[in-house]
Amino acid sequence: MTATHTRPEAEAGGSSAVESVSGARDEGPSGQRLTPAGQGHGAALTGQGQRPAPDERGHRAAPAGQGQQSTLTGQDHTAALAGQGHRAAPARRDRRSAGLGVRDALALVLLPVPLLVAALPAAFAGGGTRRWFGGRGESQRAEAQAARDAAAEAFYELDTAQRDLKISIETINAVDNSPRGRKAAEDFAALGRRIDEVSHAYITAVDSHDLDRDDLEPSVASRARTELTRAKDDLVRVKGELDRFGQGLGSLLGSAETQLARLAPAVERARQALLGASNALDAVRAAGLRADELAARLAALAPELTKLNQGAGKHGVAETLQRADVVLRDAEALRAEAERLPERAAEIDRRLVSLRTRAQALTTRAGSVEPVLSELRRRFSAACWQDLQPVPEQAAVNVRQAEEKLAEAAKAREEQRWADATSRLSTVRALLNAVDEAVSAAGDRLQRLDAVAKDPQQEIERTRFAVRDAQRLAMAGRHTPDPRHARPLDDSVARLDRAIAGLEGRHPDYWHFLTETEAVRQTAARVVSDIREERGGGG
Repeated sequence: MTATHTRPEAEAGGSSAVESVSGARDEGPSGQRLTPAGQGHGAALTGQGQRPAPDERGHRAAPAGQGQQSTLTGQDHTAALAGQGHRAAPARRDRRSAGLGVRDALALVLLPVPLLVAALPAAFAGGGTRRWFGGRGESQRAEAQAARDAAAEAFYELDTAQRDLKISIETINAVDNSPRGRKAAEDFAALGRRIDEVSHAYITAVDSHDLDRDDLEPSVASRARTELTRAKDDLVRVKGELDRFGQGLGSLLGSAETQLARLAPAVERARQALLGASNALDAVRAAGLRADELAARLAALAPELTKLNQGAGKHGVAETLQRADVVLRDAEALRAEAERLPERAAEIDRRLVSLRTRAQALTTRAGSVEPVLSELRRRFSAACWQDLQPVPEQAAVNVRQAEEKLAEAAKAREEQRWADATSRLSTVRALLNAVDEAVSAAGDRLQRLDAVAKDPQQEIERTRFAVRDAQRLAMAGRHTPDPRHARPLDDSVARLDRAIAGLEGRHPDYWHFLTETEAVRQTAARVVSDIREERGGGG
């Protein structure tokens, strides 16, 4: 292949293709010269039947000998070929060298795509000693960028851990107001300040160095790598502290999460209890009962419901849980009372009828007290009946008061003041019980006095048996009785003997005798109880 085919035509006004060849290399790829020694360049263009190269206007020059002027014109090129070893004048050589670079670049641009791809490595590697990519500078840039990426990863992990732990601290603060909970919040705040410091150092290191610019100096890249590595190490260290702090919050966080897990169900149960109480109250009113007291108590719970709806964010978890429990308890009590109210009204009606009937019966029985007292006065001494003398009058007073309270209870029932009605009925019952006991005491006194007057021996034997039983128990397993037990029993025997002696005479005080024997039996029973308690405790 000739020199004409190895390089493209020069730009307009430049040297010919032959000049480009002569100014570049004299040898082809195989090491042979492109033109034989002793022959001119004209032979290379015309001697082998090849076409001359086109001129700057794209036309082919006429071959020599056909009246066309050759592309090699002027005396400069002749002098360059004649006897000087193809040397041109210095000025021409400088201009030719300047044109060679332009033509080389144009040659690469005008080559077909496969040839251009093949020629690029040679263009970058050929001539000169400068390395456009790689080398020590690029290695330091890569190391700095790797340090930047590692620091960014450490910063991201620290930020994520801090956000997660902040949620845990907020959970603890919302629930636990103890000194331990407050200390956890303070320690987290201190950790947050250290995190801010290392984060600021990292951001400063990143902003101080542009590791992607083309003119990055190796020393700058090295300094950036050092700063970013230090920032990464600080971020990792603080994250370790944060992780250890989070592990120490296990018990506090578990307790807080447990309370938070209770919060929503507790509030919902309180709301449902209030709704149930309201529905029960509506049902009672629909049945014709006003239930004003229950309605007032339900209205008093409305502010508590408002605070429950405001949530733990405003009032705290612990206070909200406590409020929910109180509302739940009060609302359930209200609902239960409202559901019982119809039954309660019916019960009050039954008690009114029953107590009214009992008051009438006691009025009749109180009238029988006077004959009983008359019999006692006639047959027994004054000591046997004197304490019963006020019974008829007191019975009449109590019955009259009971009837007044019954009227008040009936009025309260009509006005549906259930608490007042219940209170009045309780007073009526107490008054009637007092009348019943007094009237019964008079009749019982006469009966007992009649029995002891006929046969006092039965009462005596009954009392002596109680004393002997206590004495046997006191001597069981002992040679001598305990003085704490023997003395009361000895006194009881003497007391019984005095009571028996009091039955002698024309008008014995049988009532005194009965009270004395009753006291002796009580003393014996107390000694027996003490002995059994002591021996039971010692066993």
